[in-house]
Order: sequence, then C-alpha cells, then structure tokens
Amino acid sequence: MAYRTVKGTKDILPGESYQWQYVEKRISEILARNNFKEIRTPVFEATELFARGIGDDTDVVSKEMYTFLDKGQTSLTLRPELTAPVVRAYIQNNLAQQAPVSKLYYIDSLFRQERPQKGRLRQFHQFGFEIIGSEHPEADAEIIQTVCQIYRDFGIADLQVRLNSIGSRESRRDYLRILHNALNPHLAEFCGTCQQRFEKNILRLFDCKVESCREMLNSHAPSILDYLNNADRQHFEDVKTLLDRTGVSYTIDPTLVRGLDYYTRTTFEITSALLGSQDAVCGGGRYDHLAEDLGGVPTPAVGVASGMERLLMILNEIGTIPEEKQDLLYLATLGDEARKTGFLIAAQLRQKGIAVDTDLARRSLKAQMREAGKKAARWVVILGENEIEQGKLILKMMSDGSQAEIAIQSAAEEIGVIVASQKS
Repeated sequence: MAYRTVKGTKDILPGESYQWQYVEKRISEILARNNFKEIRTPVFEATELFARGIGDDTDVVSKEMYTFLDKGQTSLTLRPELTAPVVRAYIQNNLAQQAPVSKLYYIDSLFRQERPQKGRLRQFHQFGFEIIGSEHPEADAEIIQTVCQIYRDFGIADLQVRLNSIGSRESRRDYLRILHNALNPHLAEFCGTCQQRFEKNILRLFDCKVESCREMLNSHAPSILDYLNNADRQHFEDVKTLLDRTGVSYTIDPTLVRGLDYYTRTTFEITSALLGSQDAVCGGGRYDHLAEDLGGVPTPAVGVASGMERLLMILNEIGTIPEEKQDLLYLATLGDEARKTGFLIAAQLRQKGIAVDTDLARRSLKAQMREAGKKAARWVVILGENEIEQGKLILKMMSDGSQAEIAIQSAAEEIGVIVASQKS
C-alpha cells in the first residue's frame, strides 16, 4: 500500500514553494517598514495555555485541537493559533524589559481538526503580527492599516473591512446582562448550539452561521455599540478617525465578536469576494487581558492573523505572483574525466554565488541539453572528451545560441565574470 497524506494536510511541491517563498519575503519586507520583528514559537504548547487564553467554550478549544499526552503524562496541544504562544513567549522572556512596546510577527503552521474546505486545511499556515504594550488607538489603527497595505502591495483591491468594538470587560458586563434579558424569551427559537452557548458564553451566539439564528439576533439583540462606556466609545472613535485619515474604508458591524474569548474593544475582519462563501482573509482585534490571564502583568495588546493558503488562492486568482526567475547555468558533461572535472568546476562556480545544475543520471549530451531547456538555463557549459583533450570547454548562451571557448584551467574565473555581467 502506498502511503498518502493525512486528511486535511497537503504537500507543497517545488513548483508551489517558490510562490510561498515570494509571498513570505514580501510580507516580511513590508512589516520591516513598521519595525516588526519575527518571533518563532514551539509547534506544541501546554494545553492549558490555549484553554485559558482562548476559552474553554470556544469551538477551537472544545472541538478542534490536536491534544495528546507525552511520556510524562503532560497534556500538550499542537498550536491552533499563535497569539497565545506569542504572549506566553513575551511574558516568559521578559520582553517588556527590553522595550515599552513590542512589535512581533510570525509566518508559521497551525493545526485544527475541522472539516477541510476551500483554503482551509487541518494543517494550515498564517502570517500575523502583534503590538504588545500599547493601549492607545494608534496601535489598533496601525495593525489594520498595515494588513491592508500588505494586501494592496500584492495588488488585491477587492477587500471589505468590517469593524466593531466589543468594549472593555466593564462595558460588556452590563451589555451581557441586557443581551441575556433580550434574547431569553426567544431562546427556544435558536439552534441547539446557541442554546448551549446562551448560559456559558452568550457572545458566541453572534458566531452562529445558521440563518434563522442570525435573523433572531438581528431582530432582538441590542447593539453592543450602544452600551460602550465613555472611554471605550472614545477609543473606537479615535480608531475610526485614524483609519479615515489613512484612507482605509470600513463598514461598522456590531455583530462582529470574533471566535476567541480574549478579545476586548476593537475587533475587525477583512473579506474578499474572490474566496466565495468562505470569504474571510484575516481577522484580529485588541486583547488587553490576555497577558494577565496567562500569568503576566496586565499588558494591553492588539494583533491580526491571516491565512496564507487563502492569500495564495487570491494571488493566483488575480495572477499577481510573477514567474520564478533563476539565472541558472547547466553543466553538461560526457565521459568519466569530464564528469570529474565538471564536478570541480560546478563546485567552484557555486562558491562564487552562481546557480549551477548538473546531470546526475549520466545521460547523453542530447538528453542533457533538453534538460537544460526544460529548466530554462541561461547558460550551458559543454564538457566532453574532446574538450578535455583540447583543454577548453564550451560556454553556450541559450538566448541567442552564441558560444565561447574557455580554458578549463581558468574556467571558474572566466565564466564567473561572464555570468556576473549578464545576470538579470
């Protein structure tokens, strides 16, 4: 039996990996303009980190995590999201002592055992970035403006920004009571999942995708924006003002609560019609109590995460990823002595920073030339028995077919000069 990938996972083959590298590099370059620094955290963490950070009643924790016991009977979980691990690393490594505000980003893999669908696998990838240490609306606006800038730099214009504030814990305390009283008379008309969430975490009702439940919420749920305290209301107004000044258009959506319990105040989501019904490309918001919930001192923070698979789907849809270009030199050899000499010359050229490929199947010269054409080599070195006898090899320029004879003894130096002068 031939083994296959596990359901919900996917191989990224060489033809695709270039696209990933291109996108990852562009994202890193854009974030560097804002002085975000990369952070990398372990692929698994203590299960309690996610239970406390995300919330026991969320779908991620209750249904989707890959959790296991190690040999010491410690419960570990493959990370289903990266904000909690980043905050854990921030606390553990005392990053607050290095600077009052930390700006961190990541591009990494995550794991959730959910139904695979378009652009969403069980092992998937995200890029995201966090501003930890600032309570001010400038941080919220910078996060939103920056992720919009990333999409614009990739040529994505068809984006919709949905924006909301779910207030501080103080604002929500009164709102949750009022929401409970407003929906309680209609509870029997909600789906079973919503009825379970009603007592445990009533805000999760806004995550329900059942159309009848959404209609009930639209009809009977008061808007949280009407119950923000003065400080929360001013914070939200300032975020909107900053976005207005940087040309970020948005739609206010009072039902946008996001799917994780740690959010406070600003929440947002960006969608694209290019993805169909599962149209979210990124989401995020403020989480001012997460550091405290994870055992640190109270530390305000805000961040965003975006699915890499979905971003690549959009970029392939609109065709904005350029073709891979490589200044490749193919070294074709024929005969034992030519192979040995060619092996040395290839090593010397690679040391000079030149991309060199050789034939490792000992095929005919004709087959090697075809291979050079398939790989779009710009130059081909031909080295056979006759060339060995004459002490010269042939350097062929594939674009126009022109050729030059070069002494084998000084081949690496001379070819290096020629290639450097012709590199794109």
